[in-house]
Amino acid sequence: MPNPAVPRLAREGPSMQNRPMALELTSSCLHDSISLLRYYKLLGEQAMAQVSEADLTTALDPESNSIAIIVKHLAGNMVSRWTDFLTTDGEKPTRHRDGEFEAPPQTRADLMALWDAGWKVCFDSLASLTEADLSRTIRIRGEAHSVMQAIHRKVAHDAYHIGQIVFLAKHLASNRWTSLTVPRGKSAEFNARVAAGEVSQR
Repeated sequence: MPNPAVPRLAREGPSMQNRPMALELTSSCLHDSISLLRYYKLLGEQAMAQVSEADLTTALDPESNSIAIIVKHLAGNMVSRWTDFLTTDGEKPTRHRDGEFEAPPQTRADLMALWDAGWKVCFDSLASLTEADLSRTIRIRGEAHSVMQAIHRKVAHDAYHIGQIVFLAKHLASNRWTSLTVPRGKSAEFNARVAAGEVSQR
């Protein structure tokens, strides 16, 4: 019997670019942005699944953030930005950004609950939008953004931090790491599998 305390991804291991979210041809900025965010969310989860619970709170040096700190920051950012997205400023008075870089959850379960809660707020808000909403104006710290700009800002912000999570997880997992993208020396094989429709680039 599998150990339920160990995440499924950690038990089974991630599969190289073999995800259920195949690249879909679309001209919809909103649809593609949501797809990209789901892709980055999964990358972060597959990376975190490869490290121990203790590794989640490990920082490489006093000036570095741990995976847990990055997750806490991402969750705080998402809740602030995407709660009442169209009608209130994205930097909520209740947000304490500096506190996001202190005292993160110490268990995997608590950390993933925080992660999931932040993403739920984000995806629920995005699901309520239409293409017509993209040109509407919202504010972040009082500064005007189109909805499209706010979404692009979100994608860039999350890709930046999830890249940090992947870097840290790869470093901490060391020789136990399973590649999340194209392993070294496997580019030609991967290209052939994409061309054959066996895997997706996203």
